[in-house]
Amino acid sequence: MLYMLLIYADEAGWAAFTEAEQAEVMRGHAELEADLRGVRKYKGCGALQPSANATTVQLRAGKTVVSDGPFAETKEQFGGYYVVDAVDLDDAIAIAARIPTARNGSIEVRPFAALTEA
Repeated sequence: MLYMLLIYADEAGWAAFTEAEQAEVMRGHAELEADLRGVRKYKGCGALQPSANATTVQLRAGKTVVSDGPFAETKEQFGGYYVVDAVDLDDAIAIAARIPTARNGSIEVRPFAALTEA
């Protein structure tokens, strides 16, 4: 089953890391990706620019409303994701626990919904 592992962390925390600490986190991501590819569970991943670069779009009363920044002010920001093919929720949780950001942020594990054609 496909799961999305959504990575949330305090962006200020990343900026406070030393170059060596940032490099260690990135090595952890590279190792996890290589391991997941090796067992054919890797389906994709990505990182996002800081939330200050976000644009929020809403449709209100038939009009498109565009605003700078994220929709909600939060303690942690959505910064990236993995898409994995896990055996079950327990497997997806085990993979999420290996994401380096789990040490100081949060990983939300969500199964993909089965969509049907109309």
